[in-house]
Amino acid sequence: MSVVEQYARAHIVTDADIPLDAEREAVPVTLRYDPERDPGAVRVGLPGAGAREWTFDRRLLEEGLRAPAGSGEVRVWPCGRVQAVVEFHSAQGVSVVQFERQALLRFLRRTYMAAAEPVTH
Repeated sequence: MSVVEQYARAHIVTDADIPLDAEREAVPVTLRYDPERDPGAVRVGLPGAGAREWTFDRRLLEEGLRAPAGSGEVRVWPCGRVQAVVEFHSAQGVSVVQFERQALLRFLRRTYMAAAEPVTH
């Protein structure tokens, strides 16, 4: 089984102290899936000084592209026809990440293909 890693451009809005123009620019976010480590989870790596990687259920990402999903630390919902939002909550604050929906769909398709690959030793 292969690890899937994909970079997606996203807009990050946070309640942390960052320059206002940084919120307007798209930044590269890392999407990662490792079926051997955890076949039910995806990881999202946020860039910047407060860089953090979030791990959550792959089904949450899939469900959130159709309708609001999640509670607690991670929430996902569609935003219009072409965007999707992933919201991360932590003790340091809230980060709202807006993606192109197609990038997340492409990533999910790749994760399902990787999970279906035969194991070779």
